[in-house]
Amino acid sequence: MATQQINALSRALAEVPGPSGVIHVVVPHTRLFTIVGNHLAQHGELSLVAIGLSVHIQSLPGGARIGIKILAARFPESETRIASALRELESHGYLRRTRSRLPSGRIVTRTVSYNRPGAGQEPAPVERMARATVADLVPTASAPPPPPPPPAPEPVAVAVPVPAPVPAPAPAPPPVLLPAPTAPKPPPPPLPRPGALTPQLHSAATALLAGLRRDAPQLVLSTGDVELLAPAVATWLERDAHPDAVRRTLTADLPHPLKHPAKLLRHRLTALLPPPLPGSPVHTPVRRTVPLQNCEGCDRAFRSTEPGHCRDCRSELARAA
Repeated sequence: MATQQINALSRALAEVPGPSGVIHVVVPHTRLFTIVGNHLAQHGELSLVAIGLSVHIQSLPGGARIGIKILAARFPESETRIASALRELESHGYLRRTRSRLPSGRIVTRTVSYNRPGAGQEPAPVERMARATVADLVPTASAPPPPPPPPAPEPVAVAVPVPAPVPAPAPAPPPVLLPAPTAPKPPPPPLPRPGALTPQLHSAATALLAGLRRDAPQLVLSTGDVELLAPAVATWLERDAHPDAVRRTLTADLPHPLKHPAKLLRHRLTALLPPPLPGSPVHTPVRRTVPLQNCEGCDRAFRSTEPGHCRDCRSELARAA
């Protein structure tokens, strides 16, 4: 049926007298159409690609993306040709592209299309004006014009009392978060103290504490720490603990890293304190703490709390007397 109509139209046009040229067959559009002015369709400086691209952009809905890559994927022209056509439309006022920065910092390109460059702001939206123009220019003979709508009744002003503003309730204070109650931390146990802190015991205890860094470099104690822990070490020596045993107890299985060496030694000296040996008096000084002396007669070394003669020299002096 469509082929017969075209053939009939061709025969009819061939019989029309007159000069050669284009003959328009105008069929009014009722949906899906775009009005384009002759200032664009017959532009004397724009290229054919720019004119067609402007018509395509004007037919798109608002918010449609018209980037170069999107247009190149839609049409057979290359990105270079489409970019050149967009620049033509910009130079003649049919297109305006601006770059703006969003609050997030991203830069976007905003494109504005003009169907009539330089005409200014139109009083009515484009779509509404297009529909009204088509309805005026293309009358339909089959349907009579609709009757005018009845006039709307005039609104009557009615006084409505304005309610008094209700103050907004004050916001509730935020809840105060408190830590869960815990049992009070018990105080650390006191350091053990010897029954009689003799100068010999104190000297041996301070020497042992100061020499711990030779076996464990992380056990570096200050002078105040040595004086604080010396009575506890003296208690170990007083209970007949060998200095090597005390040293091994204090330097074995040290944590890494060791942040507070004095606190660790305090705990070990208190928690690992051995009991006194059965039958040994607690207050008896340890014999191993007696210092060495040189004999004034034979220069032999012997242990004594005071300088003098060794046992052999004292015997000879007693026999000579």
